[in-house]
Amino acid sequence: MESRNYVKKNEWMAYAVGALGQGMVYGIMSSYISDFYLNVLKVTPIFVLMLMLLARIWDAINDPIMGYIMDHANPKHGKMRTYLLFTPIPVAILTFFLFYAPDLSTTQKMIYAGVTYVAWGMIYTSSDVPFWSLPNAMTPNADERGSIISKARTFNGVGSAIPMAMFMALGFILPKLNLSGTELEKTKYTVMAFVCSVIGNILFVRVYFKTKERVNIPIPKKREKGQPGSLKLIFTCKPLMLTAAMGILSAARYMFQAGAVHVARYSFYIGKEPSGLTGKELEAALQSNISSVSTIMSVASAIGMFGAMIAVTPLIKRFSYKQIIIVSALIGAASSLAMWFVGYDNFWVCVPLLLISTIPCGTINVCAFAMVGDCLDYMELKTGVRLTGMGSAIQSFVTKFGNAIATSAIILMYIIVDLDVSTISAKVTANPLEMDASVRTGIFSVISLIPAISLLLCIIPMFFYKINGKYREQMEKELAEQRAARGIEIE
Repeated sequence: MESRNYVKKNEWMAYAVGALGQGMVYGIMSSYISDFYLNVLKVTPIFVLMLMLLARIWDAINDPIMGYIMDHANPKHGKMRTYLLFTPIPVAILTFFLFYAPDLSTTQKMIYAGVTYVAWGMIYTSSDVPFWSLPNAMTPNADERGSIISKARTFNGVGSAIPMAMFMALGFILPKLNLSGTELEKTKYTVMAFVCSVIGNILFVRVYFKTKERVNIPIPKKREKGQPGSLKLIFTCKPLMLTAAMGILSAARYMFQAGAVHVARYSFYIGKEPSGLTGKELEAALQSNISSVSTIMSVASAIGMFGAMIAVTPLIKRFSYKQIIIVSALIGAASSLAMWFVGYDNFWVCVPLLLISTIPCGTINVCAFAMVGDCLDYMELKTGVRLTGMGSAIQSFVTKFGNAIATSAIILMYIIVDLDVSTISAKVTANPLEMDASVRTGIFSVISLIPAISLLLCIIPMFFYKINGKYREQMEKELAEQRAARGIEIE
């Protein structure tokens, strides 16, 4: 196996900080888009559900196209770095408008939401796929590549927590500015989107200037008759498909973040007893509950997730990615199931259980991206072709598809429990204590029972994943010899 390290500290730090910036942008979308659409823009749950479904169908086409372009093009600024220079500005603009609530009719708002959401997804893909492909070109050393990805995913997680911190702070500040109800929520999301889109993309674009592509794999030759095409090579790469299946089956892990604001609105209540309060005092108490609950949940999940991400770096020196995922998923599933039985009336008991439940959020986020690199090594060794762009596109799609599943499940729960936000006054925030038990239980299940089932299911594909231990070491050794024989030079 390759033992030399190629990437200096200032380079991997620049890459990790870029991941932090990307996390700010993706974090606000993944954690808050469902809440924004349902409780601020106030479009119907069935529309949001259909939007998520149709957008993912398009992603299934768009993401591989982006991967194919990357694999078969050779821009002068680098196969991957080129896209990191030209995509940040459109991503920033679309992120802002994604969370802008114009004063339009319901039909017009649906059109607006559909156009901005799909456009954002397309442009984001053109930056995300090259970004997470880049470590494959920064170093040929699989262990160094895994370490870079581990650190970058940790920074990415920190970035995704910044919108949560802003949500908390603005929830306390804005009521003091005589804002309430929908107007308060609109202002909150406008400020969050502006800050995250500007700062996040400034950090992201620095990666172009601070990194280097050292592994230059030749563009695949024109396919001869009878030879498999790019899609067939990808979909017949068994380890890659198992990794993708694991990511999809574990999709409900995204509910811990995406569901936090929903359970804060409709399930949990802590703080001053709201009965007897009216006007500004009632609004302040309800907003304080949303901010406090969502913040405490975010902090707990951040500790669990970031702690796990940090732990992965030393753990991968002793254990395989497969072992780390299986053990952490079992721990997370057990804790999530325990939270379900504890119930929404015991918020402070749920907090430490939530922390434990989010451990696999950190381990899977790191290990899955590192495993894609190993799967591409496997493909290159077996076929002589390395489709880095296509492989990363599959992982990008799995991530977005997973978030969409989580968001759709939350929206579906609104429909199942018959929670109609249009009946809630635009001038005052909802009171969870006045909600039916079926509503509180249903919304609570999105951070407890559903993730528990999901984490158990994701273990199944991992039993068939074989790139571990000595097999992985031998694979890397043979690949290095094959590259040398093909005349591939590492800069």
